[in-house]
Amino acid sequence: MDIGSHVITLMAALILVVQLLMTAQRQLPTSIRLFAIQSLLLAAIAAVVAYYHNASHVYIVAGLTLAGKVFFLPWLLNRLVQRIQIHQEIEPLFNAPTSMLICGGLTLLGYVVARPFTSLERLGNNTLPVALTLLLTGFFLMINCRKALTQVLALLTVENGVMLAAVAVASYGMPLVVELGIFFDVLVAVMVLGILVYRIRETFASMDTSKLNQLKG
Repeated sequence: MDIGSHVITLMAALILVVQLLMTAQRQLPTSIRLFAIQSLLLAAIAAVVAYYHNASHVYIVAGLTLAGKVFFLPWLLNRLVQRIQIHQEIEPLFNAPTSMLICGGLTLLGYVVARPFTSLERLGNNTLPVALTLLLTGFFLMINCRKALTQVLALLTVENGVMLAAVAVASYGMPLVVELGIFFDVLVAVMVLGILVYRIRETFASMDTSKLNQLKG
């Protein structure tokens, strides 16, 4: 159990590092690769929890995460980037140093909020601060970035935070039906948002979501 806890802690720390790198990253293909790496680490954490608790349904969730978020969604997003021919996030609300500073503050907030729960004797409980940080920084990315595709990636990192929190709060994870529902909801949402991103590009010759204000009567 101690070995499993140390492995999970290490992978959770790597997830946090990847999230901070995504905050400062402006190249869309690189951001997509970072998301795939983050999802791979998340699938590995789920597999470790499933192994130590003999929870077969968590193996299913780990497999779906691997297939959907490590392979399918990055492939879909990369294909969308190639079609719209926009490879860089331009003019975010905050520059990279300021964004990193804000995310550092959000990370500290996540650890402060989760501190009362980290004393629980439960495998994976030490990942709760990281899960809360993913939620907070994911919402920040959605606000900070103007490109619709980058906002889709931010939404996916928020969902990764929800899944990691489920592992942290309940070591056996959420019930399989709930986890499958969340997974397929996110999958459908990303596909719909992908179509929306393409239509925004076709209509406005840009992925800047602020241009949607032009639709006001």
